[in-house]
Amino acid sequence: MKAVQKRHLSFQTRADIAGYLFISPFILGFLIWFMVPTAVAFWLIFQDWNLISTPRFIGLKNIIRLAKDPLFLKSLQVTAYYTLISVPLGMIIGFLVALLMNSKVRAISFFRTVFYLPSIVPAVANAMLWSFIFNSEYGLLNAMLRMMGFNKILWLQDPKVAVPALILMSLWGVGGGMVIYIAGLQGIPVALYEAAEIDGADRLSQLWHVTIPLMSPIIFFNLIIGIIGSFQVFSAGYLITNGGPQNATMFYVLYNYKTAFQYLDMGYASVLAWVLFLIILILTMVVFKFVGKMVYYEDVGS
Repeated sequence: MKAVQKRHLSFQTRADIAGYLFISPFILGFLIWFMVPTAVAFWLIFQDWNLISTPRFIGLKNIIRLAKDPLFLKSLQVTAYYTLISVPLGMIIGFLVALLMNSKVRAISFFRTVFYLPSIVPAVANAMLWSFIFNSEYGLLNAMLRMMGFNKILWLQDPKVAVPALILMSLWGVGGGMVIYIAGLQGIPVALYEAAEIDGADRLSQLWHVTIPLMSPIIFFNLIIGIIGSFQVFSAGYLITNGGPQNATMFYVLYNYKTAFQYLDMGYASVLAWVLFLIILILTMVVFKFVGKMVYYEDVGS
């Protein structure tokens, strides 16, 4: 009887197999939940499909329809307005709060937690809370205005005020960016502040010439994430105003959702989804091109 020769895998081969096994959930998730839906969405651009009947090829009609759709332009306008106001405000307030929360005072961990907690409140609970705050009759904001002698404001009923109200609501979640800023602030060497102080720099000069340059990579990161997130805002417009009043809060993703699952027009919804992808891609490239030049990176190679 011949002895069976065992074939042993090399250490490098076993390590490669183990590595691929560890990353296989991500690879499968990427293929199943990203690549396949992306391919299907691209195929649906040229189809007329209502989720029930068989898809019907209609060529470029869904793309041509964009130019004739007033809600498409309206949703872009609303989303751009929201982005231009909410992103800079959120970044500035988050940075200022981070500067305060980076102080070495008693119970600072408690205050950091208090400022961070609103950013992890579930969307539905958040919407219910702010619906009460913005209520025109018995809401908290109007109650405060009446106490100060001002007239009530129709926060969610006035088309001119609805988006600013939701921008105010978005500032409730600056704690997420605050935590990232704090991590960056704690990574700045204290010796740099001491050297600046010896050179006669006051607190404001230290902030401008030391803190902000060294924090610029993190500020840049929060800018990119903020722009992408603001173009994907959905829950506030859907849960609180449902796009109203008079489509004043018809955010782009909300309009895309309604087109797909309320109007059952999956072909046109796929076009809207691809347009959103291209808008975010182009905006990100523009920000990297122009704002990225102002980011300071320490030379760690020397």
